[in-house]
Amino acid sequence: MMKIDSLGRVTALELAAARLAIGASTVLATRPALGALGFGETDISGRAMAKVIGARDLAMGALTVASRDDRQTLRAATLAAAALDAGDAVAFALATRDPETRRAGVGGLLAAGAAAGVGLWAARRLG
Repeated sequence: MMKIDSLGRVTALELAAARLAIGASTVLATRPALGALGFGETDISGRAMAKVIGARDLAMGALTVASRDDRQTLRAATLAAAALDAGDAVAFALATRDPETRRAGVGGLLAAGAAAGVGLWAARRLG
């Protein structure tokens, strides 16, 4: 069995901690979380969708933490999280096209893009 790269492991777990914090705040304090992310007031549908995405982040973060001692599973979870972050970056990039969501789009694009890149880097170290 191959030893887990400590820097890759720590980085994956730090990303998971951030994902858990964002997920929990989005589920438990949706309006303030959306405001902190740069979104204006949303309707009930927008808040419901934010909660769904927050729950996704909670599940992905929990899976990553749960796999912390198994290099292959941790790598797979880290790659899956990086794919989600890349998808989020695309969604945020599309949000930059609308003046009402441009601020949130730019901030989200930078954050999600960075998370995807760091996640890929961590997964490579775990490979």
